[in-house]
Amino acid sequence: MTFQDYFKKLKDIFMEADVSKLDGDIAFQINLTGEGAGTFYAEYKNGKLSVEPYDYHDRDAALTADSKDFVKIAEGKMDPIQAYFLGKLKVDGDVSKALALKNLVK
Repeated sequence: MTFQDYFKKLKDIFMEADVSKLDGDIAFQINLTGEGAGTFYAEYKNGKLSVEPYDYHDRDAALTADSKDFVKIAEGKMDPIQAYFLGKLKVDGDVSKALALKNLVK
């Protein structure tokens, strides 16, 4: 799969998320590694979620994971907290805000 394939799949998953559990504004940059490597961001601001295929420098946290592992996290097949402790998900920035990722996945 290409980055565009992974991005579309992940954007579709994120856009179906119940954002009512999010508190305040949150911005993540997601760095995919391995097959389909690339970068995109997810931002929740003023009650609206945006997911775009760009770098995002004014972010709360950057999340880095292998593309296949990140899809598993987004699909609810891998717990993001467990992935973090197993070293499959790296967080650079505000770890407490990164925990909000759990509210964006199935």
